Amino acid sequence: MDARGNDWYFSGMRENSPIPAFNLFGETSAFPDVIHCERVFDRARLHDWKISPHRHHQMAQVFHMEQGTARATLDGHDIKLGNGDFLYVPPQVVHGFTFDRGTEGIVLSLPSPVVQRLGPDSPALSAWLGAPHHGILSETAAGLIAQIAHLHDKSGTFRAQRLVALSHALLATLAEDGTQMPAPEQDMTRQMQRLDALISAHLTEGWSAADYAHALHMTQGHLNRIVRRDTGATLTQYLETAMMTEACRHLAFTRLPVAEVGYRLGYADPPYFTRRFRARMGETPTAYRTRVAGEI
Repeated sequence: MDARGNDWYFSGMRENSPIPAFNLFGETSAFPDVIHCERVFDRARLHDWKISPHRHHQMAQVFHMEQGTARATLDGHDIKLGNGDFLYVPPQVVHGFTFDRGTEGIVLSLPSPVVQRLGPDSPALSAWLGAPHHGILSETAAGLIAQIAHLHDKSGTFRAQRLVALSHALLATLAEDGTQMPAPEQDMTRQMQRLDALISAHLTEGWSAADYAHALHMTQGHLNRIVRRDTGATLTQYLETAMMTEACRHLAFTRLPVAEVGYRLGYADPPYFTRRFRARMGETPTAYRTRVAGEI
Protein backbone atom coordinates (compact mmCIF):
# COMPACT_ATOMS: atom_id res chain seq x y z
CA MET A 1 0.00 0.00 0.00
CA ASP A 2 1.43 3.42 -0.94
CA ALA A 3 1.89 6.38 1.39
CA ARG A 4 -1.35 8.03 0.30
CA GLY A 5 -3.19 4.81 1.08
CA ASN A 6 -1.80 4.82 4.60
CA ASP A 7 -3.42 8.20 5.16
CA TRP A 8 -6.79 6.47 4.82
CA TYR A 9 -6.19 4.68 8.07
CA PHE A 10 -3.88 6.89 10.09
CA SER A 11 -5.39 10.35 9.65
CA GLY A 12 -7.52 9.94 12.76
CA MET A 13 -4.54 8.97 14.90
CA ARG A 14 -3.07 12.46 14.76
CA GLU A 15 -5.90 13.93 16.80
CA ASN A 16 -5.21 14.32 20.50
CA SER A 17 -8.53 12.86 21.70
CA PRO A 18 -9.51 11.18 24.99
CA ILE A 19 -11.48 8.62 22.96
CA PRO A 20 -9.17 5.95 21.50
CA ALA A 21 -9.13 5.83 17.71
CA PHE A 22 -8.62 2.26 16.51
CA ASN A 23 -7.78 1.16 13.00
CA LEU A 24 -9.02 -2.39 13.49
CA PHE A 25 -11.33 -4.26 15.84
CA GLY A 26 -9.67 -3.31 19.14
CA GLU A 27 -6.27 -2.56 17.60
CA THR A 28 -4.22 0.49 16.56
CA SER A 29 -1.90 -1.40 14.19
CA ALA A 30 -1.74 -0.62 10.48
CA PHE A 31 -4.73 -1.53 8.33
CA PRO A 32 -3.47 -4.66 6.54
CA ASP A 33 -5.73 -4.92 3.48
CA VAL A 34 -8.19 -3.09 1.24
CA ILE A 35 -10.92 -4.68 3.40
CA HIS A 36 -10.30 -6.54 6.62
CA CYS A 37 -12.22 -9.58 7.85
CA GLU A 38 -11.72 -11.38 11.15
CA ARG A 39 -13.54 -13.61 13.62
CA VAL A 40 -15.06 -12.15 16.79
CA PHE A 41 -13.71 -15.10 18.78
CA ASP A 42 -10.14 -14.56 17.60
CA ARG A 43 -10.05 -10.89 18.57
CA ALA A 44 -12.43 -10.54 21.52
CA ARG A 45 -10.88 -13.31 23.60
CA LEU A 46 -7.54 -11.48 23.46
CA HIS A 47 -9.24 -8.57 25.23
CA ASP A 48 -11.06 -10.71 27.82
CA TRP A 49 -14.26 -10.37 25.74
CA LYS A 50 -14.43 -6.59 26.19
CA ILE A 51 -13.58 -3.95 23.60
CA SER A 52 -13.33 -0.56 25.27
CA PRO A 53 -15.23 2.43 23.81
CA HIS A 54 -13.40 3.82 20.79
CA ARG A 55 -14.05 5.20 17.34
CA HIS A 56 -12.72 5.02 13.80
CA HIS A 57 -12.11 8.27 11.99
CA GLN A 58 -11.76 6.73 8.54
CA MET A 59 -13.46 3.35 8.70
CA ALA A 60 -16.90 1.75 8.92
CA GLN A 61 -17.54 -1.72 10.34
CA VAL A 62 -20.15 -4.45 9.91
CA PHE A 63 -20.60 -7.06 12.65
CA HIS A 64 -22.43 -10.34 12.09
CA MET A 65 -23.35 -12.25 15.25
CA GLU A 66 -23.35 -15.95 14.43
CA GLN A 67 -23.52 -17.38 17.94
CA GLY A 68 -23.73 -15.82 21.40
CA THR A 69 -24.75 -12.39 22.60
CA ALA A 70 -23.11 -9.04 23.14
CA ARG A 71 -23.91 -5.67 24.63
CA ALA A 72 -22.82 -2.85 22.36
CA THR A 73 -22.56 0.81 23.33
CA LEU A 74 -23.09 3.33 20.53
CA ASP A 75 -22.47 6.94 21.52
CA GLY A 76 -23.58 6.07 25.06
CA HIS A 77 -26.69 4.08 24.09
CA ASP A 78 -26.77 0.35 24.89
CA ILE A 79 -28.16 -2.28 22.53
CA LYS A 80 -28.19 -6.06 22.78
CA LEU A 81 -27.06 -8.25 19.90
CA GLY A 82 -27.96 -11.92 19.52
CA ASN A 83 -27.79 -14.79 17.07
CA GLY A 84 -28.33 -13.68 13.49
CA ASP A 85 -28.11 -9.96 14.25
CA PHE A 86 -25.92 -7.43 12.46
CA LEU A 87 -24.53 -4.08 13.51
CA TYR A 88 -23.32 -1.37 11.15
CA VAL A 89 -21.07 1.32 12.68
CA PRO A 90 -20.14 4.33 10.51
CA PRO A 91 -16.98 6.40 11.06
CA GLN A 92 -16.80 8.67 14.12
CA VAL A 93 -19.41 6.82 16.20
CA VAL A 94 -17.99 5.87 19.61
CA HIS A 95 -18.65 2.20 20.26
CA GLY A 96 -17.58 -0.60 22.59
CA PHE A 97 -18.56 -4.19 23.28
CA THR A 98 -18.98 -6.72 26.05
CA PHE A 99 -19.28 -10.21 24.58
CA ASP A 100 -20.42 -13.39 26.23
CA ARG A 101 -17.47 -15.75 26.41
CA GLY A 102 -17.31 -17.97 23.35
CA THR A 103 -19.29 -15.59 21.16
CA GLU A 104 -18.59 -16.12 17.47
CA GLY A 105 -19.18 -13.99 14.43
CA ILE A 106 -17.51 -11.93 11.72
CA VAL A 107 -16.26 -8.34 11.73
CA LEU A 108 -15.73 -6.50 8.46
CA SER A 109 -13.68 -3.30 8.52
CA LEU A 110 -14.25 -1.04 5.50
CA PRO A 111 -12.04 2.04 4.89
CA SER A 112 -14.01 5.21 4.26
CA PRO A 113 -12.78 5.62 0.65
CA VAL A 114 -14.21 2.18 -0.16
CA VAL A 115 -17.56 3.08 1.40
CA GLN A 116 -17.62 6.50 -0.29
CA ARG A 117 -17.13 4.93 -3.73
CA LEU A 118 -20.45 3.13 -3.40
CA GLY A 119 -22.70 4.71 -5.99
CA PRO A 120 -24.54 6.15 -7.70
CA ASP A 121 -25.11 8.33 -4.67
CA SER A 122 -28.58 9.10 -3.34
CA PRO A 123 -29.84 11.00 -0.29
CA ALA A 124 -31.39 7.82 1.15
CA LEU A 125 -28.18 5.83 0.76
CA SER A 126 -26.02 8.60 2.19
CA ALA A 127 -28.34 8.93 5.19
CA TRP A 128 -28.22 5.19 5.84
CA LEU A 129 -24.43 4.98 5.57
CA GLY A 130 -24.02 7.91 7.94
CA ALA A 131 -25.88 6.39 10.91
CA PRO A 132 -25.55 3.19 12.99
CA HIS A 133 -27.99 0.36 12.28
CA HIS A 134 -28.70 -3.03 13.79
CA GLY A 135 -31.25 -5.77 13.32
CA ILE A 136 -31.74 -9.25 11.95
CA LEU A 137 -29.48 -10.05 9.02
CA SER A 138 -31.29 -11.12 5.85
CA GLU A 139 -30.29 -14.32 4.05
CA THR A 140 -28.96 -12.30 1.12
CA ALA A 141 -26.76 -10.14 3.35
CA ALA A 142 -25.54 -13.17 5.31
CA GLY A 143 -24.58 -14.86 2.05
CA LEU A 144 -22.57 -11.81 0.96
CA ILE A 145 -20.69 -11.71 4.27
CA ALA A 146 -19.87 -15.41 3.89
CA GLN A 147 -18.52 -14.74 0.36
CA ILE A 148 -16.38 -11.86 1.63
CA ALA A 149 -14.97 -14.00 4.45
CA HIS A 150 -14.18 -16.82 2.01
CA LEU A 151 -12.53 -14.54 -0.55
CA HIS A 152 -10.58 -12.65 2.11
CA ASP A 153 -8.43 -15.73 2.79
CA LYS A 154 -7.78 -16.39 -0.90
CA SER A 155 -5.43 -14.86 -3.45
CA GLY A 156 -5.95 -13.78 -7.04
CA THR A 157 -5.16 -11.07 -9.54
CA PHE A 158 -8.44 -9.22 -8.93
CA ARG A 159 -8.99 -10.21 -5.29
CA ALA A 160 -9.08 -6.58 -4.06
CA GLN A 161 -11.58 -5.54 -6.72
CA ARG A 162 -13.82 -8.50 -5.92
CA LEU A 163 -13.69 -7.71 -2.18
CA VAL A 164 -14.68 -4.10 -2.84
CA ALA A 165 -17.49 -5.17 -5.17
CA LEU A 166 -18.89 -7.65 -2.63
CA SER A 167 -18.63 -5.06 0.14
CA HIS A 168 -20.58 -2.56 -1.97
CA ALA A 169 -23.22 -5.21 -2.62
CA LEU A 170 -23.41 -5.91 1.13
CA LEU A 171 -23.81 -2.26 2.11
CA ALA A 172 -26.43 -1.67 -0.57
CA THR A 173 -28.32 -4.78 0.57
CA LEU A 174 -28.24 -3.74 4.24
CA ALA A 175 -29.43 -0.25 3.30
CA GLU A 176 -32.23 -1.58 1.12
CA ASP A 177 -33.30 -4.09 3.78
CA GLY A 178 -33.48 -1.22 6.25
CA THR A 179 -35.31 1.28 4.06
CA GLN A 180 -37.88 -1.14 2.62
CA MET A 181 -39.60 -1.75 5.91
CA PRO A 182 -42.71 -3.97 5.91
CA ALA A 183 -46.10 -2.43 6.40
CA PRO A 184 -47.08 -1.97 10.06
CA GLU A 185 -49.56 -4.88 9.95
CA GLN A 186 -46.99 -7.21 8.43
CA ASP A 187 -44.30 -6.04 10.84
CA MET A 188 -46.50 -6.70 13.87
CA THR A 189 -47.34 -10.19 12.60
CA ARG A 190 -43.65 -10.89 12.09
CA GLN A 191 -42.91 -9.68 15.62
CA MET A 192 -45.56 -12.01 17.02
CA GLN A 193 -43.94 -14.89 15.15
CA ARG A 194 -40.58 -13.97 16.64
CA LEU A 195 -42.13 -13.70 20.09
CA ASP A 196 -43.69 -17.16 19.78
CA ALA A 197 -40.32 -18.59 18.71
CA LEU A 198 -38.62 -16.98 21.72
CA ILE A 199 -41.30 -18.30 24.09
CA SER A 200 -40.81 -21.79 22.69
CA ALA A 201 -37.04 -21.56 23.15
CA HIS A 202 -36.99 -20.00 26.63
CA LEU A 203 -40.21 -21.20 28.25
CA THR A 204 -38.45 -23.03 31.08
CA GLU A 205 -35.80 -20.38 31.72
CA GLY A 206 -37.91 -17.97 33.74
CA TRP A 207 -37.81 -15.12 31.22
CA SER A 208 -39.86 -12.07 32.18
CA ALA A 209 -41.89 -9.84 29.87
CA ALA A 210 -38.98 -7.40 29.91
CA ASP A 211 -36.58 -10.14 28.78
CA TYR A 212 -38.72 -10.93 25.74
CA ALA A 213 -39.03 -7.25 24.84
CA HIS A 214 -35.28 -6.80 25.15
CA ALA A 215 -34.63 -9.80 22.90
CA LEU A 216 -36.93 -8.25 20.29
CA HIS A 217 -35.17 -4.87 20.53
CA MET A 218 -38.26 -2.97 21.65
CA THR A 219 -39.78 -1.56 24.81
CA GLN A 220 -42.06 -3.70 26.93
CA GLY A 221 -44.90 -1.25 26.31
CA HIS A 222 -44.54 -1.53 22.53
CA LEU A 223 -44.49 -5.34 22.67
CA ASN A 224 -47.55 -5.24 24.92
CA ARG A 225 -49.42 -3.18 22.30
CA ILE A 226 -48.50 -5.67 19.55
CA VAL A 227 -49.73 -8.61 21.64
CA ARG A 228 -52.96 -6.81 22.57
CA ARG A 229 -53.65 -6.01 18.92
CA ASP A 230 -53.13 -9.62 17.82
CA THR A 231 -54.62 -11.53 20.78
CA GLY A 232 -56.62 -9.14 22.95
CA ALA A 233 -54.50 -10.20 25.94
CA THR A 234 -51.76 -8.31 27.70
CA LEU A 235 -48.17 -9.45 27.24
CA THR A 236 -48.12 -10.85 30.79
CA GLN A 237 -51.36 -12.77 30.19
CA TYR A 238 -50.08 -14.10 26.87
CA LEU A 239 -46.85 -15.35 28.46
CA GLU A 240 -48.72 -16.97 31.34
CA THR A 241 -51.10 -18.70 28.95
CA ALA A 242 -48.10 -20.16 27.10
CA MET A 243 -46.68 -21.29 30.44
CA MET A 244 -49.91 -22.97 31.50
CA THR A 245 -50.31 -24.63 28.11
CA GLU A 246 -46.91 -26.22 28.65
CA ALA A 247 -47.96 -27.21 32.18
CA CYS A 248 -51.02 -28.95 30.70
CA ARG A 249 -48.76 -30.97 28.43
CA HIS A 250 -46.67 -32.14 31.40
CA LEU A 251 -49.76 -32.96 33.46
CA ALA A 252 -51.40 -34.89 30.64
CA PHE A 253 -48.46 -36.77 29.20
CA THR A 254 -46.02 -37.31 32.09
CA ARG A 255 -46.20 -38.68 35.61
CA LEU A 256 -44.29 -35.76 37.11
CA PRO A 257 -45.65 -34.56 40.46
CA VAL A 258 -47.58 -31.32 40.26
CA ALA A 259 -44.91 -29.49 42.25
CA GLU A 260 -42.21 -30.70 39.83
CA VAL A 261 -44.22 -29.45 36.86
CA GLY A 262 -44.34 -26.04 38.51
CA TYR A 263 -40.62 -26.09 39.29
CA ARG A 264 -39.77 -26.88 35.66
CA LEU A 265 -41.71 -23.84 34.54
CA GLY A 266 -40.10 -21.49 37.02
CA TYR A 267 -42.66 -21.60 39.86
CA ALA A 268 -40.64 -22.18 43.02
CA ASP A 269 -43.75 -22.09 45.25
CA PRO A 270 -46.12 -25.03 44.50
CA PRO A 271 -49.22 -23.41 46.07
CA TYR A 272 -48.66 -20.29 43.94
CA PHE A 273 -48.35 -22.45 40.82
CA THR A 274 -51.64 -24.17 41.71
CA ARG A 275 -53.38 -20.80 42.22
CA ARG A 276 -52.13 -19.40 38.92
CA PHE A 277 -53.05 -22.61 37.07
CA ARG A 278 -56.57 -22.55 38.50
CA ALA A 279 -57.00 -18.86 37.69
CA ARG A 280 -55.93 -19.45 34.10
CA MET A 281 -57.42 -22.92 33.41
CA GLY A 282 -60.46 -22.94 35.70
CA GLU A 283 -59.42 -25.99 37.73
CA THR A 284 -56.49 -27.18 39.83
CA PRO A 285 -53.58 -29.06 38.23
CA THR A 286 -54.67 -32.27 40.02
CA ALA A 287 -58.25 -31.94 38.81
CA TYR A 288 -57.04 -31.25 35.29
CA ARG A 289 -54.79 -34.32 35.31
CA THR A 290 -57.60 -36.55 36.62
CA ARG A 291 -60.07 -35.28 34.05
CA VAL A 292 -57.70 -35.58 31.12
CA ALA A 293 -56.57 -39.06 32.20
CA GLY A 294 -60.14 -40.26 31.77
CA GLU A 295 -60.34 -38.75 28.31
CA ILE A 296 -57.09 -40.01 26.82
